[in-house]
Amino acid sequence: MVPAIKNTYLKLLFSIFLLPALFSCDQKKEEVSAVHQNSNEITFISVSNIGGDQGDYKIIKVTQDSIHAEKGIAARRTHQEWHSAISIPIWKQLISSIKTKDLDEIQSSPSQQSVDGIDETFQIRTPKKSHIYVNSYADTLHYQQLKQFKEQLNMILPTEYQ
Repeated sequence: MVPAIKNTYLKLLFSIFLLPALFSCDQKKEEVSAVHQNSNEITFISVSNIGGDQGDYKIIKVTQDSIHAEKGIAARRTHQEWHSAISIPIWKQLISSIKTKDLDEIQSSPSQQSVDGIDETFQIRTPKKSHIYVNSYADTLHYQQLKQFKEQLNMILPTEYQ
């Protein structure tokens, strides 16, 4: 009788640990499938202006819940940062002008840093792909959506980071 009791306890103990593991696997499958359904949803955008004869820089990174901005001048060793939380409605307003199906159409232009110019760089990430554009303002046909994003962003940023 003793082996039967131990066996029952082991089965019970095994069941107690196995059930939560099975449920957590189902939950992860749902989360993964939700990501695959929204593989074109924007998750991150950064815009930076870097260059000039003194090494000026301004970098703004935006996610679904926050904004991080920094700026400075490398030659003078100055640096400032600003952070802020944002709400989902503000995030949706910021990205409303960007059409993910058109992102592959945007064209970059040559870098201006070699002649002490400033490069504007956009990075837009989706779960599926990362898009990077340098000086795409020369692409007047497709740049409009990025320009509208910058205008929306400037309404949120403090004046010194615009």
